[in-house]
Amino acid sequence: MASVWKGSVSFGLVNIPVRLHPAVRVGKGDVHFRQLHREDLAPIKYERVCTADGESVPWSDIVNGYEYSKGKFVAVSDEDLKAAAAESSTAIEMIDFVKQDEIDPRFFDTPYFLVPEANGQRAYALFREALRSTETAGIGKFALRQKQHLVSIKAVGDALVLEIMRFADELRDPTEHSFPSAGAVRPEELAMAEQLIGSLTRPFEASKYTDESRESLMRIIRAKLKGKKITAPEPATADDTKVIDLVTRLQESLAQAKAESGEHRNGRGRQRQGTRSASRGTARTAAARASRARRTA
Repeated sequence: MASVWKGSVSFGLVNIPVRLHPAVRVGKGDVHFRQLHREDLAPIKYERVCTADGESVPWSDIVNGYEYSKGKFVAVSDEDLKAAAAESSTAIEMIDFVKQDEIDPRFFDTPYFLVPEANGQRAYALFREALRSTETAGIGKFALRQKQHLVSIKAVGDALVLEIMRFADELRDPTEHSFPSAGAVRPEELAMAEQLIGSLTRPFEASKYTDESRESLMRIIRAKLKGKKITAPEPATADDTKVIDLVTRLQESLAQAKAESGEHRNGRGRQRQGTRSASRGTARTAAARASRARRTA
């Protein structure tokens, strides 16, 4: 896979030559559609129409515009964009190092792998292990595709992962909304909720979680290709007007979780018991054969 960017990571006087590679498959789970004419399923073509005179506009007459107030624009040319573009970076210089758990997850956007060049292996490993042992992330800036980005670099397994970050003014202030305070939580409810979460806690296995909606959609598409008629199920309706009795719900949830856990344990117990019974049966058969052999002798 071709790299997105080549340069280096620098902290202090250490310089690490690296290549930048995507760490996620963007759009892999998306199902793409085309707009079609219902009657003949022909693709729809869209035209660029001027809202002032209703005439079609060729690409050569289209410019970028910034709406500085409702319905009022200023034209921005390609030369203006070039003048504002950040100069290409050849290095990601670390500005700060911060504890990883201090960074609000909302700041993180797109992850990339930093892959070391042949002459940067030792420095790469040193930087990775230093970040891991200190549980820190390096914060820096660099320009990619003529745009400046805030980035973090942290150790993930054997890799250094660079994540494009959002700037502070891109995050919405949570005070725009109203959230309940911790004082609304009763101790007995909290204890049961903690117990329920504990009973449902499992090691994280990413492969367990699949895009069920995409799988269902692809099944429908395959069925339609075979000429089958699809009938959508009636959507379930929820009554939001009922007052939720949290204690009762928590007690029911705990009982269900314990029952499922007991079935799981019983299944393993029956499996072990069956194995022991089979072993004992095999041992008794062998003993009987040995006894008959001695009598015959």
